[in-house]
Amino acid sequence: MEIKLTQFSKASGCGCKIAPAVLEEILSGCKQDLTFTNLLVGNETKDDAAVFELEDGNCIISTTDFFTPIVDNAFDFGKISATNAISDIYAMGGKPLMAVAILGWPVDKIPTAVAQQVIKGAQAICSIAGIPLAGGHSVDTQEPLFGLAVTGIVKKEHLKRNNSVKENDVLYLTKPLGIGVLSTALKRGLLNESDYITLLEHTTNLNSVGEKLGTLSYVNAITDVTGFGFAGHLLEMLSNSGLSAVIQKQSLPLIESAKGFAQQFVFPDNTTRNYNDQVKHIEGMTDLDFIFYCDPQTSGGLLFSVSAEQEETMDLFLKEQNQFVAKVGKIVAKRDKDIVFV
Repeated sequence: MEIKLTQFSKASGCGCKIAPAVLEEILSGCKQDLTFTNLLVGNETKDDAAVFELEDGNCIISTTDFFTPIVDNAFDFGKISATNAISDIYAMGGKPLMAVAILGWPVDKIPTAVAQQVIKGAQAICSIAGIPLAGGHSVDTQEPLFGLAVTGIVKKEHLKRNNSVKENDVLYLTKPLGIGVLSTALKRGLLNESDYITLLEHTTNLNSVGEKLGTLSYVNAITDVTGFGFAGHLLEMLSNSGLSAVIQKQSLPLIESAKGFAQQFVFPDNTTRNYNDQVKHIEGMTDLDFIFYCDPQTSGGLLFSVSAEQEETMDLFLKEQNQFVAKVGKIVAKRDKDIVFV
């Protein structure tokens, strides 16, 4: 009997995230009374990971990320989950050190041998990242879920935040948009083998360039694009900055095969949730634009800003790294809306 993991969950991948407004409501009364002077990044912002400064100039990065299946194949699900979780370390400019697994499994519905394949997939990605999958915790749940808690390290001077953009910065994106569209097509039985390979290539490609970006002083801010979509994570970058972003629509990279599905209105339910939460901050999002701009990405690319004076230097660096990248826009003085698509 073939087990199709996506049929056991309501939402897929990072599309199962709790909506931003609901999350804010949950966290609104949860401020901790104690002050920790060594905690450089905590939950007072919407950054990708927590960061704690040590005495030797190094900082520990701590993150966790887990979700329900985005694909049917268990081994591939483990690979995607691990890639996605490790990305949060890279998004802080850091180096991953080790990971532990988080497994929720409906043992009365899906054989344990399938769960074993999920873990093996995660081990494969951890090996590529050069870190051990050193343990974990498991519970019996109604829906399958899997992810990692990852520990990393970064020099304090190399630490990158998600909301430290500066005026005139150039914005770069390292993966195309449309992962949520393809994963929805898969769940509906519409995805062919070639498109599945495309989905897998993007979602299992480690954002390891983030560690190198952390060493570059002219990289001002980094985040990874996941469940809140491109627009949602760009809004987090702009938070409290007093600045806006102008995005060139033609420069945004889109997965080619996802365009046809978008025309057929194949997209995750949480795309609409993201749109409803974000549209009041956006100008120039018309027609079907929202399907890609608000598409919940799973294991999406890095979105980072670079001082305009160093744009050519960055272009050369990325070429030397053989890194896919698109220059998608600029940080500008405050406009009527936070994000302006042109």
